[in-house]
Amino acid sequence: MSQPLDSPPKLGAGPTRNTAWASGKDDFGSPEHNPVRTTAAVSMGLAVLIWLVSWPAGFSGAATRAEWTHPKAQQLVTDRDGPFVLLDDGRLMTVEGNEAHFSRDEGRTWSSKGPVLQERDPRIHREWRVLRKTRKGAIVLVFLDTKTRKWGWNNETHEPDPGVFNEVWSVRSLDDGESWIDAQLLSREYCGAMVDILETSSGRVVVPVMKVLRNPGRHAFVFYFSDDAGRTWARSNLIDLGGHGHHDGAIEPTLVQLRDGRLWTLIRTNWDRFWEAFSQDEGRSWRVIRPSGIDASSAPGHLIRLSSGRLVLAWNRLHPEGLTLQEWNRRPGARREFPYSRIPGSSQREELSIAFSEDDGKTWTRPQVVARQPGGWLSYPCLFERRTGEIWLTTHYAGIRTGGRREIIASVRLRLMESDFAGE
Repeated sequence: MSQPLDSPPKLGAGPTRNTAWASGKDDFGSPEHNPVRTTAAVSMGLAVLIWLVSWPAGFSGAATRAEWTHPKAQQLVTDRDGPFVLLDDGRLMTVEGNEAHFSRDEGRTWSSKGPVLQERDPRIHREWRVLRKTRKGAIVLVFLDTKTRKWGWNNETHEPDPGVFNEVWSVRSLDDGESWIDAQLLSREYCGAMVDILETSSGRVVVPVMKVLRNPGRHAFVFYFSDDAGRTWARSNLIDLGGHGHHDGAIEPTLVQLRDGRLWTLIRTNWDRFWEAFSQDEGRSWRVIRPSGIDASSAPGHLIRLSSGRLVLAWNRLHPEGLTLQEWNRRPGARREFPYSRIPGSSQREELSIAFSEDDGKTWTRPQVVARQPGGWLSYPCLFERRTGEIWLTTHYAGIRTGGRREIIASVRLRLMESDFAGE
């Protein structure tokens, strides 16, 4: 991705150094593939994962692991998946169920304390919560209460069922997870998954929350933001890329703050690449929205800034390494058809890759596959810098297909050293 961030990416250009993943043919030029006519009128959106909703909270994975992991990657000792936060006394913390969980030994063992919400007993599930410790010490948790989840899709009308919803809550702790205050219901719109939460340089906390739209049915989202560490919230303009299908729209964004102060978000779509958007007022409004130069399957990525100043992105690329897009498209099941999405999206989740950028996403290192499960899926990555230069990578989903059935395997849980990968 070698184009400047302040100019539209040249999607039709062939790959060059650091751009082999800013792929091939520009599919957005025709009306059929161009759901957005004017950038100013566009909004971004999130999609929803439906078919794995029954996974139990706190599931620690089966004995089976990904078939291949990068030789420079080490297996984590923990049986938990991110997000994690680092507490002042050196402990790690995460939240699942209605409890905070703490570890003093790199995640080998955990103690629990709860409830997080006193007034109710929510189910805080794996991929449906985001967690951030602010620089002033507040811990902000935003989550979907999956007990309230109501979802359905009418395959005759190709619209969401009436009354689909779930509850999105925020709550915060000022004492490293010992107690929780200021629980607030942010939304009763249908929100399918949560991927990221950010603290900006000013201390503002920013988190994307989905909603479902109709006529045609699709997903969109807003950014909620708080200037008092989650005590009160406001929200941005609606972001909607169009689309039609129960997994269509602009989906599950990840975000980071650039050195010039803008917020940059990468959005899952079914259009063979991430779309990107920018905010010049720390998430209050989003007006520049366009295709990025980063190829991607129909799956979310996770983007964070490391202590070194580099950005690191983990994601599922458009097609597996060693295959051309045409070869991938000929494989059965390579594209997810309507009603999943009006434009069939790539289903590639069998490889998980990472790349680094030293110039705020203008150029990137060569993407490297860090885990592979042929015929299966390794998706919804979560990155955490445990200490300077030490990156933890976990996934919310991992599985294999055997005899036409899906079988859950252990999540990817890897320790990666920045120095081993960033120079590639």
